[in-house]
Amino acid sequence: MTGMESGVTEQDTDGRRLVAVVVTHDRRAQLQVTLSRLLQSPKGQLQGVVVVDNQSSDGTADWLAAQADPRLTVHRSVTNRGGAGGFEAGMRLAMDRFDPDWLVVMDDDARPQPEALAAFHALDLDACEAVSAAVYFPTGQICDMNRPSRNPFWHGQEFLRTLRHGRGGFHLGPAHYEAGQGLEVDVTSFVGFFISRRGVELAGYPDPSLFLYADDGLYTLRLRQAGGRILFQPKVRFEHDCSTFGARQRGRFQPLWKVYYYHRNLLMLYRLAAGWLFVPVLLIIVPKWLLKARAHDGERARFMGLMLRAVRDGILARTGVEHAVVRRWAGSSNVSRAKH
Repeated sequence: MTGMESGVTEQDTDGRRLVAVVVTHDRRAQLQVTLSRLLQSPKGQLQGVVVVDNQSSDGTADWLAAQADPRLTVHRSVTNRGGAGGFEAGMRLAMDRFDPDWLVVMDDDARPQPEALAAFHALDLDACEAVSAAVYFPTGQICDMNRPSRNPFWHGQEFLRTLRHGRGGFHLGPAHYEAGQGLEVDVTSFVGFFISRRGVELAGYPDPSLFLYADDGLYTLRLRQAGGRILFQPKVRFEHDCSTFGARQRGRFQPLWKVYYYHRNLLMLYRLAAGWLFVPVLLIIVPKWLLKARAHDGERARFMGLMLRAVRDGILARTGVEHAVVRRWAGSSNVSRAKH
Protein backbone atom coordinates (compact mmCIF):
# COMPACT_ATOMS: atom_id res chain seq x y z
CA MET A 1 0.00 0.00 0.00
CA THR A 2 1.03 3.56 -0.56
CA GLY A 3 -0.44 6.84 0.60
CA MET A 4 0.51 9.23 3.34
CA GLU A 5 -1.74 9.35 6.37
CA SER A 6 -1.05 12.93 7.48
CA GLY A 7 -4.19 15.06 7.33
CA VAL A 8 -6.11 12.55 5.22
CA THR A 9 -8.91 12.06 7.71
CA GLU A 10 -9.49 15.74 8.44
CA GLN A 11 -12.59 17.29 6.97
CA ASP A 12 -12.12 20.66 5.35
CA THR A 13 -15.79 21.53 5.00
CA ASP A 14 -19.08 20.73 6.67
CA GLY A 15 -20.00 18.49 3.73
CA ARG A 16 -20.08 14.70 3.54
CA ARG A 17 -16.84 12.77 3.84
CA LEU A 18 -16.56 11.12 0.42
CA VAL A 19 -13.93 8.58 -0.67
CA ALA A 20 -13.52 7.15 -4.19
CA VAL A 21 -12.69 3.51 -5.01
CA VAL A 22 -11.18 2.66 -8.41
CA VAL A 23 -10.34 -0.85 -9.66
CA THR A 24 -7.74 -1.21 -12.42
CA HIS A 25 -6.08 -3.90 -14.51
CA ASP A 26 -3.64 -3.20 -17.34
CA ARG A 27 -5.16 0.13 -18.39
CA ARG A 28 -2.59 2.59 -17.10
CA ALA A 29 -3.46 5.31 -19.63
CA GLN A 30 -7.13 5.25 -18.63
CA LEU A 31 -6.29 5.14 -14.93
CA GLN A 32 -4.04 8.18 -15.31
CA VAL A 33 -6.94 10.21 -16.69
CA THR A 34 -9.35 9.00 -14.00
CA LEU A 35 -6.97 9.59 -11.10
CA SER A 36 -6.07 13.06 -12.38
CA ARG A 37 -9.75 13.95 -12.65
CA LEU A 38 -10.48 12.72 -9.12
CA LEU A 39 -7.52 14.45 -7.49
CA GLN A 40 -8.42 17.73 -9.15
CA SER A 41 -11.39 17.81 -6.80
CA PRO A 42 -10.80 19.83 -3.62
CA LYS A 43 -10.41 17.88 -0.41
CA GLY A 44 -13.73 19.18 0.84
CA GLN A 45 -15.40 17.27 -2.00
CA LEU A 46 -13.16 14.18 -1.98
CA GLN A 47 -11.32 13.08 1.14
CA GLY A 48 -9.41 10.21 -0.39
CA VAL A 49 -8.97 7.79 -3.29
CA VAL A 50 -8.35 4.05 -3.00
CA VAL A 51 -6.96 2.35 -6.12
CA VAL A 52 -7.00 -1.44 -6.28
CA ASP A 53 -4.45 -2.70 -8.79
CA ASN A 54 -5.51 -6.17 -9.92
CA GLN A 55 -2.02 -7.43 -10.79
CA SER A 56 -1.44 -5.06 -13.72
CA SER A 57 1.56 -5.89 -15.89
CA ASP A 58 1.73 -2.67 -17.93
CA GLY A 59 3.72 -0.49 -15.54
CA THR A 60 0.70 0.62 -13.53
CA ALA A 61 2.27 -0.41 -10.22
CA ASP A 62 5.43 1.65 -10.82
CA TRP A 63 3.40 4.66 -11.95
CA LEU A 64 1.17 4.49 -8.90
CA ALA A 65 4.16 4.14 -6.58
CA ALA A 66 5.50 7.43 -7.95
CA GLN A 67 2.34 9.40 -7.08
CA ALA A 68 2.70 11.68 -4.07
CA ASP A 69 -0.80 12.94 -3.37
CA PRO A 70 -1.49 12.28 0.35
CA ARG A 71 -5.12 11.42 -0.42
CA LEU A 72 -4.10 8.38 -2.51
CA THR A 73 -4.00 4.84 -1.12
CA VAL A 74 -2.96 1.97 -3.40
CA HIS A 75 -3.63 -1.70 -2.81
CA ARG A 76 -1.98 -4.21 -5.17
CA SER A 77 -3.74 -7.56 -5.18
CA VAL A 78 -1.65 -10.71 -4.97
CA THR A 79 -3.73 -12.15 -7.81
CA ASN A 80 -6.18 -10.71 -10.32
CA ARG A 81 -9.46 -11.02 -8.42
CA GLY A 82 -11.62 -9.53 -11.15
CA GLY A 83 -13.84 -6.50 -10.77
CA ALA A 84 -15.89 -8.11 -8.00
CA GLY A 85 -12.87 -8.94 -5.87
CA GLY A 86 -11.33 -5.56 -6.57
CA PHE A 87 -14.39 -3.61 -5.46
CA GLU A 88 -14.80 -5.76 -2.37
CA ALA A 89 -11.19 -5.17 -1.33
CA GLY A 90 -11.28 -1.47 -2.20
CA MET A 91 -14.50 -0.73 -0.36
CA ARG A 92 -13.29 -2.55 2.76
CA LEU A 93 -9.99 -0.69 2.70
CA ALA A 94 -11.68 2.68 2.16
CA MET A 95 -14.06 2.13 5.08
CA ASP A 96 -11.23 0.99 7.38
CA ARG A 97 -8.75 3.70 6.48
CA PHE A 98 -10.94 6.78 5.98
CA ASP A 99 -14.16 6.07 7.91
CA PRO A 100 -16.15 7.97 5.24
CA ASP A 101 -19.80 8.97 5.22
CA TRP A 102 -20.02 7.94 1.55
CA LEU A 103 -18.08 5.91 -1.00
CA VAL A 104 -18.15 6.36 -4.77
CA VAL A 105 -16.94 3.49 -6.96
CA MET A 106 -15.88 3.37 -10.61
CA ASP A 107 -13.90 1.47 -13.22
CA ASP A 108 -10.48 2.71 -14.30
CA ASP A 109 -11.93 4.01 -17.59
CA ALA A 110 -14.74 5.93 -15.88
CA ARG A 111 -14.61 9.23 -14.02
CA PRO A 112 -16.81 12.07 -12.75
CA GLN A 113 -17.43 14.99 -15.05
CA PRO A 114 -15.88 18.20 -13.68
CA GLU A 115 -18.90 19.33 -11.61
CA ALA A 116 -20.20 15.89 -10.64
CA LEU A 117 -18.87 15.73 -7.09
CA ALA A 118 -20.07 19.26 -6.34
CA ALA A 119 -23.51 18.23 -7.65
CA PHE A 120 -23.46 15.18 -5.38
CA HIS A 121 -22.66 17.26 -2.29
CA ALA A 122 -25.50 19.66 -3.14
CA LEU A 123 -28.10 16.87 -3.00
CA ASP A 124 -30.48 16.27 -0.13
CA LEU A 125 -29.75 12.63 0.64
CA ASP A 126 -31.68 12.09 3.85
CA ALA A 127 -34.13 9.82 2.02
CA CYS A 128 -31.67 7.38 0.46
CA GLU A 129 -28.71 5.11 1.14
CA ALA A 130 -27.20 5.20 -2.35
CA VAL A 131 -27.03 7.36 -5.48
CA SER A 132 -26.69 6.29 -9.09
CA ALA A 133 -25.05 8.80 -11.44
CA ALA A 134 -26.04 9.48 -15.05
CA VAL A 135 -23.27 7.91 -17.14
CA TYR A 136 -22.38 9.08 -20.64
CA PHE A 137 -19.82 8.25 -23.31
CA PRO A 138 -17.27 11.03 -23.89
CA THR A 139 -19.31 11.88 -27.01
CA GLY A 140 -22.26 12.85 -24.80
CA GLN A 141 -24.43 9.83 -25.61
CA ILE A 142 -25.97 7.83 -22.78
CA CYS A 143 -23.78 4.82 -21.91
CA ASP A 144 -26.19 1.94 -22.37
CA MET A 145 -24.31 -0.57 -20.22
CA ASN A 146 -24.58 1.79 -17.23
CA ARG A 147 -28.28 2.60 -17.46
CA PRO A 148 -29.99 1.98 -14.09
CA SER A 149 -33.18 -0.06 -13.98
CA ARG A 150 -36.23 -0.90 -11.93
CA ASN A 151 -36.90 -4.55 -11.20
CA PRO A 152 -39.90 -5.44 -13.41
CA PHE A 153 -40.85 -8.26 -11.03
CA TRP A 154 -41.41 -5.68 -8.28
CA HIS A 155 -43.25 -3.04 -10.30
CA GLY A 156 -46.37 -3.81 -12.31
CA GLN A 157 -45.97 -0.98 -14.81
CA GLU A 158 -42.40 -1.96 -15.63
CA PHE A 159 -43.42 -5.62 -15.87
CA LEU A 160 -46.02 -4.82 -18.54
CA ARG A 161 -43.58 -2.62 -20.44
CA THR A 162 -40.99 -5.40 -20.31
CA LEU A 163 -43.47 -7.86 -21.84
CA ARG A 164 -43.96 -5.42 -24.72
CA HIS A 165 -40.49 -3.97 -25.18
CA GLY A 166 -38.04 -6.36 -23.55
CA ARG A 167 -34.98 -4.78 -21.96
CA GLY A 168 -36.16 -1.27 -22.77
CA GLY A 169 -39.17 -1.79 -20.55
CA PHE A 170 -37.28 -1.68 -17.27
CA HIS A 171 -34.12 0.36 -17.97
CA LEU A 172 -34.26 4.12 -17.61
CA GLY A 173 -34.53 6.01 -20.87
CA PRO A 174 -33.46 9.43 -22.20
CA ALA A 175 -36.49 11.13 -20.64
CA HIS A 176 -35.28 10.15 -17.17
CA TYR A 177 -31.84 11.58 -17.89
CA GLU A 178 -33.36 14.86 -19.08
CA ALA A 179 -35.86 15.18 -16.22
CA GLY A 180 -33.35 16.68 -13.81
CA GLN A 181 -34.89 15.06 -10.74
CA GLY A 182 -34.20 11.94 -8.73
CA LEU A 183 -35.92 8.61 -9.37
CA GLU A 184 -35.80 5.51 -7.19
CA VAL A 185 -34.16 2.52 -8.92
CA ASP A 186 -33.40 -1.06 -7.97
CA VAL A 187 -30.33 -2.01 -10.00
CA THR A 188 -27.37 0.07 -11.14
CA SER A 189 -23.72 -0.29 -12.14
CA PHE A 190 -20.49 0.33 -10.28
CA VAL A 191 -19.73 3.37 -12.44
CA GLY A 192 -20.66 6.48 -10.47
CA PHE A 193 -22.30 4.48 -7.70
CA PHE A 194 -22.34 6.35 -4.37
CA ILE A 195 -23.14 4.39 -1.23
CA SER A 196 -23.44 5.68 2.31
CA ARG A 197 -22.07 4.15 5.48
CA ARG A 198 -25.62 3.08 6.27
CA GLY A 199 -25.87 1.43 2.85
CA VAL A 200 -22.71 -0.58 3.49
CA GLU A 201 -24.12 -1.65 6.85
CA LEU A 202 -27.24 -2.93 5.09
CA ALA A 203 -25.65 -4.61 2.06
CA GLY A 204 -22.16 -5.50 3.25
CA TYR A 205 -19.56 -5.75 0.48
CA PRO A 206 -19.66 -7.12 -3.08
CA ASP A 207 -19.21 -10.88 -3.45
CA PRO A 208 -15.60 -11.39 -4.62
CA SER A 209 -16.32 -14.93 -5.84
CA LEU A 210 -18.37 -13.51 -8.75
CA PHE A 211 -15.10 -12.36 -10.38
CA LEU A 212 -16.62 -10.50 -13.33
CA TYR A 213 -20.08 -9.37 -14.52
CA ALA A 214 -23.31 -8.68 -12.59
CA ASP A 215 -21.51 -8.13 -9.27
CA ASP A 216 -22.91 -4.59 -9.26
CA GLY A 217 -26.42 -5.68 -10.18
CA LEU A 218 -26.51 -8.35 -7.48
CA TYR A 219 -25.07 -5.97 -4.90
CA THR A 220 -27.49 -3.14 -5.57
CA LEU A 221 -30.50 -5.45 -5.75
CA ARG A 222 -29.52 -6.94 -2.38
CA LEU A 223 -29.19 -3.43 -0.98
CA ARG A 224 -32.78 -2.76 -2.08
CA GLN A 225 -33.98 -6.03 -0.56
CA ALA A 226 -32.33 -5.04 2.72
CA GLY A 227 -34.37 -1.84 2.78
CA GLY A 228 -31.85 0.53 1.20
CA ARG A 229 -33.04 3.17 -1.25
CA ILE A 230 -31.12 4.02 -4.43
CA LEU A 231 -31.83 7.29 -6.20
CA PHE A 232 -30.86 7.94 -9.80
CA GLN A 233 -29.66 11.55 -9.85
CA PRO A 234 -29.22 12.89 -13.42
CA LYS A 235 -27.48 16.03 -12.18
CA VAL A 236 -24.52 13.87 -11.08
CA ARG A 237 -22.82 13.06 -14.37
CA PHE A 238 -20.03 10.59 -15.09
CA GLU A 239 -18.28 9.65 -18.31
CA HIS A 240 -17.29 6.12 -19.31
CA ASP A 241 -14.62 5.90 -21.97
CA CYS A 242 -15.42 2.32 -22.91
CA SER A 243 -15.86 2.77 -26.67
CA THR A 244 -12.96 0.39 -27.30
CA PHE A 245 -14.14 -2.20 -24.80
CA GLY A 246 -14.33 -5.46 -26.69
CA ALA A 247 -15.88 -8.03 -24.36
CA ARG A 248 -18.09 -9.08 -27.26
CA GLN A 249 -17.62 -8.43 -30.96
CA ARG A 250 -20.48 -9.35 -33.30
CA GLY A 251 -21.96 -11.52 -30.59
CA ARG A 252 -18.67 -13.31 -29.93
CA PHE A 253 -17.13 -13.36 -26.45
CA GLN A 254 -13.45 -12.50 -26.39
CA PRO A 255 -11.74 -14.10 -24.55
CA LEU A 256 -14.00 -17.11 -24.51
CA TRP A 257 -13.81 -17.72 -20.74
CA LYS A 258 -16.04 -14.68 -20.20
CA VAL A 259 -18.97 -16.80 -21.44
CA TYR A 260 -18.97 -18.62 -18.12
CA TYR A 261 -18.99 -15.62 -15.78
CA TYR A 262 -21.42 -13.59 -17.86
CA HIS A 263 -24.15 -16.22 -17.97
CA ARG A 264 -23.60 -17.78 -14.54
CA ASN A 265 -23.81 -14.43 -12.79
CA LEU A 266 -26.77 -13.24 -14.87
CA LEU A 267 -28.72 -16.34 -13.83
CA MET A 268 -28.02 -15.52 -10.20
CA LEU A 269 -29.20 -11.96 -10.81
CA TYR A 270 -32.38 -13.18 -12.53
CA ARG A 271 -33.13 -15.56 -9.68
CA LEU A 272 -32.78 -12.74 -7.14
CA ALA A 273 -34.92 -10.40 -9.25
CA ALA A 274 -37.64 -12.85 -10.32
CA GLY A 275 -38.21 -14.86 -7.16
CA TRP A 276 -40.79 -17.58 -7.78
CA LEU A 277 -40.95 -16.63 -11.46
CA PHE A 278 -37.34 -17.69 -11.98
CA VAL A 279 -38.23 -21.06 -13.54
CA PRO A 280 -40.30 -19.63 -16.43
CA VAL A 281 -37.61 -16.97 -16.94
CA LEU A 282 -35.03 -19.75 -17.12
CA LEU A 283 -37.04 -21.61 -19.75
CA ILE A 284 -37.19 -18.48 -21.91
CA ILE A 285 -33.62 -17.24 -21.71
CA VAL A 286 -31.50 -20.40 -21.76
CA PRO A 287 -32.59 -21.54 -25.26
CA LYS A 288 -31.78 -18.04 -26.54
CA TRP A 289 -28.37 -18.19 -24.92
CA LEU A 290 -27.56 -21.55 -26.51
CA LEU A 291 -28.15 -20.02 -29.94
CA LYS A 292 -25.16 -17.73 -29.33
CA ALA A 293 -22.98 -20.69 -30.25
CA ARG A 294 -23.56 -19.74 -33.89
CA ALA A 295 -21.29 -16.72 -33.45
CA HIS A 296 -18.39 -18.85 -32.22
CA ASP A 297 -17.14 -20.65 -35.31
CA GLY A 298 -14.19 -22.87 -34.53
CA GLU A 299 -14.88 -23.00 -30.79
CA ARG A 300 -18.53 -23.98 -30.54
CA ALA A 301 -17.86 -27.10 -28.50
CA ARG A 302 -15.94 -25.12 -25.89
CA PHE A 303 -18.62 -22.41 -25.95
CA MET A 304 -21.33 -24.98 -25.25
CA GLY A 305 -19.27 -26.54 -22.47
CA LEU A 306 -18.82 -23.18 -20.79
CA MET A 307 -22.47 -22.28 -21.27
CA LEU A 308 -23.79 -25.52 -19.80
CA ARG A 309 -21.47 -25.21 -16.81
CA ALA A 310 -22.59 -21.60 -16.38
CA VAL A 311 -26.25 -22.61 -16.38
CA ARG A 312 -25.61 -25.41 -13.89
CA ASP A 313 -23.58 -23.23 -11.54
CA GLY A 314 -25.91 -20.26 -11.91
CA ILE A 315 -28.90 -22.37 -10.88
CA LEU A 316 -26.95 -23.81 -7.96
CA ALA A 317 -25.39 -20.41 -7.07
CA ARG A 318 -22.02 -22.14 -7.25
CA THR A 319 -19.29 -19.52 -7.26
CA GLY A 320 -16.33 -21.44 -5.90
CA VAL A 321 -14.78 -22.35 -9.26
CA GLU A 322 -11.25 -20.96 -9.53
CA HIS A 323 -10.45 -18.69 -12.44
CA ALA A 324 -7.67 -21.00 -13.60
CA VAL A 325 -10.25 -23.77 -13.97
CA VAL A 326 -12.58 -21.56 -16.00
CA ARG A 327 -9.70 -20.64 -18.30
CA ARG A 328 -8.87 -24.31 -18.72
CA TRP A 329 -12.46 -25.05 -19.70
CA ALA A 330 -12.13 -22.33 -22.34
CA GLY A 331 -8.84 -23.71 -23.61
CA SER A 332 -6.93 -20.60 -22.53
CA SER A 333 -3.19 -21.03 -22.20
CA ASN A 334 -2.12 -17.43 -21.81
CA VAL A 335 -2.30 -15.21 -18.74
CA SER A 336 -5.81 -13.84 -18.24
CA ARG A 337 -6.45 -10.24 -19.20
CA ALA A 338 -9.76 -9.64 -17.51
CA LYS A 339 -11.27 -6.17 -17.58
CA HIS A 340 -10.10 -5.67 -13.98
